[in-house]
Parts: sequence; C-alpha cells; structure tokens
Amino acid sequence: MELNQYFQSYQEYFWEWITDEDIHDDSGYHENNLISIPNVGAIAYRPYVMEVLKELQPQGLPPFGALLLVLYATQEGYLNFDGLAYYLKKIEKKVNASLEVDTILQFLENLNRLGKSYKKGQNKIGLLQTLFKNSHNRIAPERAELLLKKFARKPHALSECADKIPLQALYVIRDTRILVWLNEKFPTTESIIGAMKGFIDEPELNDEVIEEETTIETGNDFIRELIDDPRTFQIGSLVKRIWSGLKIPMRHLSPGEQPIGGISDMTNKGEFHRMLLSEFANEDEVFMNRIANNETLYIQREIPPEENVFERIILIDTSLKNWGTPKVLAFASALAVIKHPKAHSACKVFTLGETATSVSLDKIEDVVEGLNLVSPVLDISQTLNKFFQEEHTEKDLEVFFITNQENLAHESLQRVIHENRDRLKFLVTTSPDGVLHFYKHYKGTRKHIQKIVLPLQELWANPPQRKQKTDHQSAHGKKTDVPKNYPILFPTPIKKIATFLYEGEFFILSNKRQLLRTYLSDNYYNKDYYDHYRIHRGCEVLIEDISVKPRGQFALARNKQQHFILCQYQQDKKLISKLNLDTKEYSELNLTGKNIPEDYKLVYFDKHFYLYHPEAAWIYEINIDGSLSFESVKNDKEIAKNDSKVGIEIDKLRDTGVRILNNFSNVGINSENDLVISSNRITRLHENSLTLVRNKYAIKTLASQYKNKFTFSDGSEVITDVRGMLTFISSNKNIPVFYIPSSEYELLSLATNTGFGGAEYYLPETTLLKMKKMEDMYSDCLEPFINQILEYGT
Repeated sequence: MELNQYFQSYQEYFWEWITDEDIHDDSGYHENNLISIPNVGAIAYRPYVMEVLKELQPQGLPPFGALLLVLYATQEGYLNFDGLAYYLKKIEKKVNASLEVDTILQFLENLNRLGKSYKKGQNKIGLLQTLFKNSHNRIAPERAELLLKKFARKPHALSECADKIPLQALYVIRDTRILVWLNEKFPTTESIIGAMKGFIDEPELNDEVIEEETTIETGNDFIRELIDDPRTFQIGSLVKRIWSGLKIPMRHLSPGEQPIGGISDMTNKGEFHRMLLSEFANEDEVFMNRIANNETLYIQREIPPEENVFERIILIDTSLKNWGTPKVLAFASALAVIKHPKAHSACKVFTLGETATSVSLDKIEDVVEGLNLVSPVLDISQTLNKFFQEEHTEKDLEVFFITNQENLAHESLQRVIHENRDRLKFLVTTSPDGVLHFYKHYKGTRKHIQKIVLPLQELWANPPQRKQKTDHQSAHGKKTDVPKNYPILFPTPIKKIATFLYEGEFFILSNKRQLLRTYLSDNYYNKDYYDHYRIHRGCEVLIEDISVKPRGQFALARNKQQHFILCQYQQDKKLISKLNLDTKEYSELNLTGKNIPEDYKLVYFDKHFYLYHPEAAWIYEINIDGSLSFESVKNDKEIAKNDSKVGIEIDKLRDTGVRILNNFSNVGINSENDLVISSNRITRLHENSLTLVRNKYAIKTLASQYKNKFTFSDGSEVITDVRGMLTFISSNKNIPVFYIPSSEYELLSLATNTGFGGAEYYLPETTLLKMKKMEDMYSDCLEPFINQILEYGT
C-alpha cells in the first residue's frame, strides 16, 4: 500500500498537513510534521500519530480521518467542536452525501467526557484499540506493517500527501461512517469504559439501511456472506476451491541490490569498518598495495528483499459468449485473486464489453450488479486494444484477462493479446463444464501454469433458501411489532433520495427506502401570518423496503392497476429501469450507444416517462405499463410547461424535514420528573406546547430495555420506532395508549386513538381525531403515565 493511499489530504477537508518549524523528529524529514484543523486547532504531531499507528498495526489500521477525529476528541483542554461541526456540515453539502454529523459529534463528545485517566498514556492506546477493533474499512495488519515500513524508509514521500487533491464523497464516507457505527456500538461513556475493562453491553443497532458505498468487507467473512446469499451462492462456493489450487504469486519480491549472505556478499569496494579482519594479517606493504589496487575484501551490508510494486488489474469479458456459467466462473476467479488471504496489494476490476467499465466487487450488491452486466457484442478485441493503447499506457501493470476458452479462437483477439503480452501477465479461460486454465506470459511466450477442474454439481448441490424478511426483525430475536402507520403522521425525514408530485399529491422516496406521502395544508386564515413553515405537514408510509440505489434521477407514476411505478435513470451507467413498488417486478435497459446528452432529464408527463430537454427536437419516451420500452419521439412543448409547474410545487417541500431521534439507548425519568428519551427529555416549553430538548438532569428511574421496548418497574412500557414515533402503554389501564413523535427541538403533538393535541404538523389530512388543547392531553396522558411509575417506585 502506498503512502498517498492512506495519508492523502484533500481540498476543503477538515484536516491538513502543516509544518511547525520549531519541531524536529528522528525521521530526518521535518516538513509536514503537524496535522491541524484549519482555523480550529491542532490535532497531533506526526511523530505521535506514527507511534499510535504502530500500536494499532497488529489489529489493522482504521481510516486515517476517523483516527484523527478520535485523537482530537480525546485531547485535554478546550476543544472547538463548533468549528469541527462547521467543517463537517460544509463537507456534507459539498459532496452531497449524508454524513450524520450530529451523530458523529455526539460520539466525539462522549469520548471527550471520559475521565482524564482514560485519555493518557497506555490507557489511551487501549481506548483506541477498543474502539477500532473489528471496525469497518480497516487496513489488514500485513498491509499496515508494509505501509509503516515504507514511511520509515522514505518519510519525505509524505510531501506528496500534503499536496491536496479534489475531495470525493467516497473518501468522506470512508472516514466518517465508522464513527456513526461506533456511536451505535458505544452510545454512552459507560459502555466505552465497560468495553475497555473487558465487558460490554451493546445496545441494539438501528434498522437503518447503510449506503453501500461506505462498508468494505474482506477475506473469509465476505466469502461466507457470498455463500449465504442465494444471489451469489454459486460464486461464493467456488472461491475457496479455487484458492486451494491457485498457483499465481500474490506478491513479487526482488532480492535488492546484492544477494544475502555467503561468499557472494563479499566485494572489493566498501567502507573500512566493513573490511574483512583477515586483511589486517598481511604485512603493511602488502596491505597498502591491496588497498591501492582495490584488492581488499569487504563485507557488503545485507539488504532485505524489496517488494516490486505493480498495479494489478483484472479484466472480465462480458460479451455474449462469456454469459452464463463461464461468467460465474470468471467472477469467482476474480474474487479468488482479490480476496486471497495472501493478497496485500490493491486491485482494480474492469468489465469489457462495448467499453471498459470500472466495477467494484467489495460488496454483495456490487457482485450481483456485475453479474447482471452483459454486452451485446461478440468480440471485445477492439475494447481490449483500446484499454492498453489509449486508456492504460503505463508500463508497471500486471493485468489478468478472464474470458471464455472459445474466444481464444478469434484471430483479432489473439493478435491483441500477443501485442500486449508484456503487460497482460496472466490469461484465465473459463468453460461451461467448470474447467479453468491459467496461462502466464513470460519472456514473450505464453506458458500454461495450471488447470483447475471445479465439480460444479457438487459445489452447487445445496444452495441456501431465500429467507423471507420480516419487518423489524433483528439477528438475535424479534423486536416488538410496530404498525405501518399511526393515528398521527410521522415526522418528515431530512434525508431524501427524491421528491415527486403526481396528480396533485406529494411523495417522498426517503433515505431509508420508503415511499412516503405528505401534503401541504392550505387551511389558513391570514396568509401573511401563516408562513410557509406552518403549512408543511408530516408524512405517512405507503411502501417500505424498496430495493433501489440512491443514485441518478427518479420519476414516479401509477400504472393501470394503480400500482406505483418508480423509474430510475443512471446516466453514468447508461441504464434506465422500472420498478413496480407493489409487485416488486423489475426491468432494465442498457442505453449504451444511444448517445443521450448529459443534460437530458427524467420526467413524468401524461402517462409516460420521458428523457427530455426543453430545446431538443426529439426526446425519448419510456412506457409505464408492460415491458420496458424506449423510443425516440418528437418533443412536446407541454412537457416543458408541466415540468416548470411541477418544479415550483416541489420547491415548496424544500426544508420540510426535521431531525428524527432514532438512536434509543435509554428511557427513564429525571430529577425534574420529565420523561427522558436517550439524552433528551420531553418537556413543556410553553403552556400549550411539547418538545424534546437536551436533558441536563440526573436520571432517578431507568427502564429496562429489550430490543425496541423499554419497561419500567411498574410494567409501563415505551415502544420506540426508528422511523420517528414513540408509543406509551401504561400499567394503569385507565390511562389510554398515546403516541408522541420523536423529533428533536421541534414542537410535538400528543395523540391517542381518539384525541389529538399539539402541533398540527402531525395531523393527518383526513382524520376523526378530536382536537384538544395540549395542556389537556398532557394532564390526561403523559403526566399520569409518569406519576404511575413514580408512585409504584415509592
């Protein structure tokens, strides 16, 4: 692993390398010796960071940015978390990705509240080892050791890392998502201390869907996941069998400048202190003569083997002739090379069809998506030649090319392989009967290395059954069931994939893969007084667990059966797809070769989806009903008019989201007799309002937790819902079941199955709930709920 893959700094990021000219370290390279948050404060000096990395190396290194945030939070003295929050929120907007900044800051504040003894000396190292043990996106110990050795050998190479490069969302998510995961694992300072002492009571993790781009699994664990998933079972079951016979070298070592040990280490040139002792046995004249004639013998310093660094690239043929079983074998062979236990170097993967497309095989969804790629071409020789001659002209490449055995009969492909044999080091061929052939190009000739015969029927005999997913179910038991909707509306989430206006109704595709319906109230008496914030409303859940990736453009409509149809256009992948949200029926169409301009937009108009531009003469029409079709039609000026109106209406949903509390670590009652939810308390700021604010008082009564249910000693229960709702069930049956939304720093409502009080934001558009004052709802429900618990305790 290269230094700039780990220590690289980025433009407009929260940290940077700077130089403190008054400080020198033993490495001999005195520049870029301090890591700092611009205009906020220093994080740590480089020598200290390197010592920390050496301590963490045996268990693997966490992402560098995540380590810097933890080091900053565990400093003594004043810390400017507001300045750090400013940077993180600015970065969140820049890369257009959800970082969950508030959750990250909450975790860092918990670290900062640890006692001083836990943040000093060896205890601090123990703290870091506890936090980052088995964490996501770690660098393997072997690669970490090689990284630190490279720095020790060439510390001045760090200057390249100090030159900032453009920031990308992938780098930010890699550094920050791990802290969100750590906050779920260690929600309190007590849980962190408990883990350091050897025991931990981990709260249940939320059922929130994590973006695929954040988590990278490696090694045997990932192969196990492939085997357990019915979609990738065939590939996963082949990988270890290929490992057992694979003879391809995973690392390339050169012996350095001189051989190690023996007579071959003697030389007639060297320094006097390395001269052989036997030379001093000669008489003075002979001795001087041997020196003058360079005849004296010296012992050469032993130089350990050095690793030859090659960029390893795997090319997978996705033409029609490599479809089916050969393609499964191709992806299994690629994963066997990438995930091999002894493989330490990074590896890029490209699929070859009409073009060379970079793909990732780090997650199950990536593997499934790769398997679905198919090119209509029969011969990829032109694409392969273009890859070497135009796109990747560098010399230090080690390329694997995987294709069907039959394709080698093509003369054009043979010619391209022969012309690029110096960089195409390995050739792997597949066949429908499970036979793999490995070839190596050596000194201009192709050498057959090995043949692996895979017993496909035996390996694929017992595929896993597709598990029926149940709502709100965890790995260690079933949660308390929660309804799809409640008598009141959910708070509208801030994180949205897309918003839609369809036949006068507003819909939201949330970040948790839910289709939500919301509305804007027009029931106001004084338009000047009733500002736009007050006409926003919450939402109801229509469909959950939607299988969709948050990328590209979206449009929503209903077909003749009144099923919701979600159309998605991924311009970078040249892919258009339709998903029936009710039946889960999915179809897609590859648009490669259609030459669709980048400024074309996906819209809905008059029972069709369109890829259109207002000034284009011809646009593309996509049907809603039936099989997916794509055809060119004349532009209609009405589409532009409709799109403009929809844009104005959709703009009304801007800033409608509220911050939803969905990490429930504890429920209790504080010394002020307020109900505490996690680190917030439910209180009345005014006589007729209810809100969740930060709790500053000690908790005197705590409920016991099992999954998403919190039970007090009297039997009263609070059931949490990560979508943003709390259900209260008292042990006193005279107190009705009631509901309160879990949105922070917002005016809340309190409702039973018959009554409603509080913010009308949560009032459904059509409801039979009886309107009451919040003061009455509080005295009828929440206050007696708390008193019942306290009276039982006394």
